[in-house]
Amino acid sequence: TQVDQGNVMIKLLHVEDDADIREIAKMSLELTGDFEVVQCNSGQEALDTVPSFTPDVILLDMMMPGMTGKETLEHLRKIDALKETPAIFMTARAQNADVEEFRAVGAVEVICKPFDPMSLAEQIKTAMNA
Repeated sequence: TQVDQGNVMIKLLHVEDDADIREIAKMSLELTGDFEVVQCNSGQEALDTVPSFTPDVILLDMMMPGMTGKETLEHLRKIDALKETPAIFMTARAQNADVEEFRAVGAVEVICKPFDPMSLAEQIKTAMNA
């Protein structure tokens, strides 16, 4: 983790295929000054990125072309450095059964879309400490 004026930056890997959502999330997280955000537009890109960037938390879209968020997380979990990394799913599909399924595959939290950019950073920090 980088040290920035005494503050420890939280390294966040954001996997989301929608460019607008990536932009809003990145702006809202970087505005806090607490997050170093690396974004990928697919599960495959995330897998290609993690050898050079080990995140403290993973924020995953659920519905993506190619690999779903759940499949992406299953692949990321095979990497030793990411076995215990908190994962948060961001999805429009958040029925109770879905939330239970996401928790079963290792999500610490599920954030519903549309999300609130003003509270996203706090939601992530709270989930990481849960």
